[in-house]
Amino acid sequence: MNSKQIEYCIELARTLNFGRAADNMFVSQPTFSYQIKQLEEEIGFEIFERSGKGAALTPAGEQFVTTMTSVLNQVKYAVEQGQNFSAKYKDSISICMMVRSALYFLPEAMRLMADEHPEVQIEPQFIYENSLNSFLRNDSDILLALKEQTRHIPSINVHALFESRIYLIARRDDPLADKNLVSTEDLYGRSLMVGGGSPAALRAVQQRLINTGRIDYFNSPDHDTTLTNVAAGRGVCLAPGFLNDHSGQFAWIPFDCPETFSCVLCTHKNDARESIVSFVNILKQLYSEAKAFPL
Repeated sequence: MNSKQIEYCIELARTLNFGRAADNMFVSQPTFSYQIKQLEEEIGFEIFERSGKGAALTPAGEQFVTTMTSVLNQVKYAVEQGQNFSAKYKDSISICMMVRSALYFLPEAMRLMADEHPEVQIEPQFIYENSLNSFLRNDSDILLALKEQTRHIPSINVHALFESRIYLIARRDDPLADKNLVSTEDLYGRSLMVGGGSPAALRAVQQRLINTGRIDYFNSPDHDTTLTNVAAGRGVCLAPGFLNDHSGQFAWIPFDCPETFSCVLCTHKNDARESIVSFVNILKQLYSEAKAFPL
């Protein structure tokens, strides 16, 4: 099996027509058909059912093509990253977070890092769920996490970064958008969206509001669905400030409660590279200087 055969297979799965797929790959149809047959013989099962109308994926073929498409994309990505790395960089640092907005000052940190260490490439990674597990598998060098997630985990360094408070998210035309601070009483008679993988501190606040018996609520599976419902006027929600993308689409109003989120950077204890230390210090300095910035 070679990459060309895999590309032929994926193209045939897309077109389900041998002639059209061969034309798209700039080879003759006999050559194309031969390569597909060779691939099927090597792997030991039929990928396609042939007929006078063209081709159709077998159940095994459908699974095979799905997996091979992912593999081929990963190979292309690895080659592209390797080309970029070999052309300019001597070292690389990957930093993982749940969403892009979670580290508002990341772009500025990357620019400052490029000035200090132009030979180091910073590679952001975005994993909304299970990012900690990914980090512990050494899939990333730095992780943005909540302090509560990092307790009792050996072999990592935890660097305090910033405290993030809880905000109410509402449409900009909502009467609550004019407030400087929203209280529990302000939400009486309103619909509150809850759930969606909320951190423990946020769940505690949500439950406290629900327990008043004066606030309607319904479950939302994730943050994006919640924001869609807010935009549709179905309700309001509470969220950590670090999820604010500062696009201005919604009103983010501070909510009156004591709970906050301690956001930290995690690094591996066995990774003592100077570039890691420098980048962590740059991020810490940026957040230290932004005390008036809403988080």
